Amino acid sequence: MTVTLDAPRSRTGGSDFGPLARQVRAAGLLERRRGYYAWAVGANLAATAGIWAAIGWFGASWWVVLLGVPLALVTARTAFLGHDAGHRQIAASHRANRWLGLLLGNVMLGMGYGWWNDKHNRHHANPNHVGKDPDVGEGVLAWTREQAERHEGRFARWFTRNQARLFFPLLLLEGLNLKLGTALDLRRLPAREKALEGVLLAVHVVGYLGLVFTLLSPGKALVLIAIHQGLFGVHLGCAFAPNHKGMEMPEGDVRLDHLRRQVLTSRNVRGGVVTDWMLGGLNYQIEHHLFPSVPRPNLRRLRPLVREHCAAVGLPYAEEGAVESYRQALRHMGEVGAAAR
Repeated sequence: MTVTLDAPRSRTGGSDFGPLARQVRAAGLLERRRGYYAWAVGANLAATAGIWAAIGWFGASWWVVLLGVPLALVTARTAFLGHDAGHRQIAASHRANRWLGLLLGNVMLGMGYGWWNDKHNRHHANPNHVGKDPDVGEGVLAWTREQAERHEGRFARWFTRNQARLFFPLLLLEGLNLKLGTALDLRRLPAREKALEGVLLAVHVVGYLGLVFTLLSPGKALVLIAIHQGLFGVHLGCAFAPNHKGMEMPEGDVRLDHLRRQVLTSRNVRGGVVTDWMLGGLNYQIEHHLFPSVPRPNLRRLRPLVREHCAAVGLPYAEEGAVESYRQALRHMGEVGAAAR
């Protein structure tokens, strides 16, 4: 359910983050993992190329469309790596991370690096903060009762009332939604960045469509695209959906120190190696929000330090299994949607 903080928390807790930050630095968890990322980026490129080669090899059979499933999984890995480049986790320089982000985002995904980076950084600065976090802004879905009440029209109200049930089917369109958001955002960029990002996005569109329609007949090509883009959207949405939905939602002029702003609005998803791989390691969302520059493969090692510190300062640490985390997120959406009645 939505939780609104009524007043600013005491800022005396600002110093609570310092000891944790020093402990994390001393443990070496802030250091870059160049070897890991060299292997991860190389393996991702090789896997992507291998799947497209398999599509060409089996193109005569309708079974080829099932390769859209592994293609969606690999595309999600590309998105996770682009995410890391945006947080400057991979390379030492801003320039190198930016070019990696442009390669992984614009060229390989068709998703603008500049658009995503701006949106995601605003989310990190004020997670779940109504009016400041773009991820809980006005849109098709309502994240607060006030947003739900503003949805007008019979269909809009019906959709909002049933948004919890429609959430996962709607994720089938998330891959296309990200591309649309990128295209619309090009107008905001300065002329030089607009030209660069626009050209790279055009390279993606021409390359992707040219490849799939060259390797497959039109019917198979369209089915493969639908499976690939639909499952990619579901996969990416499932990785991000349980992280903040149903957690505290500050409003107005509420101010929290960094530790409380990130911990109280975030939820971890507990699991093992499979969960970590499927959710890209971002199931350690509390740790990621506290230390966004920590390399993603270090987040699991960071978790016990953060848990212990939160217990020491009396701060609740939200962590659930995968099923329960989705249940809580959907319950929040259902409770919000009820306001549309």
